[in-house]
Amino acid sequence: MRYTYKTKGVCASRISFDMEDGIISNVEFVGGCNGNLRAISKLIEGMSGERVYELLTGNTCGFKKTSCADQLATAVKLALDGEL
Repeated sequence: MRYTYKTKGVCASRISFDMEDGIISNVEFVGGCNGNLRAISKLIEGMSGERVYELLTGNTCGFKKTSCADQLATAVKLALDGEL
């Protein structure tokens, strides 16, 4: 299933990803730091949503209380919980 999440407090405006049987694939960010976000997308390809959440939740960016990675973790958690 394809999920799309509108981010809050970061440069990327939206995150989309597929999740089938709890496995993440095809992560796409709109906006943000293109190179870093493409790298994150490649690194988590085929990883379980639970592991993605565990690894990325709580990461911050500079003075912000969140980051694109943290927002991805939030989106994945919402999808896992059936709230997205």
